Amino acid sequence: MNLGTIIISSLLIGFAFNMFLLPQKILSGGVSGIAMILGLLTPFNTGTFILLLNIPIIILGYLRLGKQFIFYTLISVAVTSISMQVIPERGISDDPILSSVFGGVIVGAAMGFIFRSGASTGGFDVISMVLSQKREMPLGLLISFMNAIVVFISGFVFDWELALYTMLSIFVTGKLVDTVHTRHIKLTLMIITKRGNEIKKNLLANLVRGITVLDGEGAFTSERRNVLITVISRYELTNVKRIIRESDPHAFVNITQTTDVMGYFRKD
Repeated sequence: MNLGTIIISSLLIGFAFNMFLLPQKILSGGVSGIAMILGLLTPFNTGTFILLLNIPIIILGYLRLGKQFIFYTLISVAVTSISMQVIPERGISDDPILSSVFGGVIVGAAMGFIFRSGASTGGFDVISMVLSQKREMPLGLLISFMNAIVVFISGFVFDWELALYTMLSIFVTGKLVDTVHTRHIKLTLMIITKRGNEIKKNLLANLVRGITVLDGEGAFTSERRNVLITVISRYELTNVKRIIRESDPHAFVNITQTTDVMGYFRKD
């Protein structure tokens, strides 16, 4: 399933580049944006430059992010590169603002699903993922910050108005990435249940998270309850809810978004 998501999302990126961004000389961010500049200034296809520029960065990612991550990333880069050589470079719209927004939306959503599937699109994304593991910053924000260099290159090489359209596209892309890729979001769960030991046992068997257990009492019934408190990532919520339902269908669970976490918290 992850592999299929990566392939489809990479095809969408190639489609967005050739149908929305490149015809208007609007760039994507990072290495893809640099490859677009080279593709627009030379007779060679942008997809070829994307593949070549990503080789040293993929080697870095292999050392820091693991074999499976890099294998999936290679597939993403290869599919994007090939699709850009197959899909005709023909603009759907002549309006640069519409092209910036819709191109950025498609690229950002596709990148978010690629990240959720345990891969990246190569380039600055690999560097951003390494940094986000250390600092727990929103991935889209990191990518947008690192891509600012492409805006300045675009302004000097082409036109400053096109650079502003590029900035708009990069901003939209970053927002969509953070909407889809939510690993940096933390949630606090307060679970009130009669089956505290069973839920605790099942959660510990399936998660690498700490759990604090408190004694509670129902205000109306005066019945004894266990109160379990834990912090998880947004990615883990679906699995945690399933475990709680299977352990105690009548458990009361309060889920709140956490602003920050101090102390040890496993990030991966």
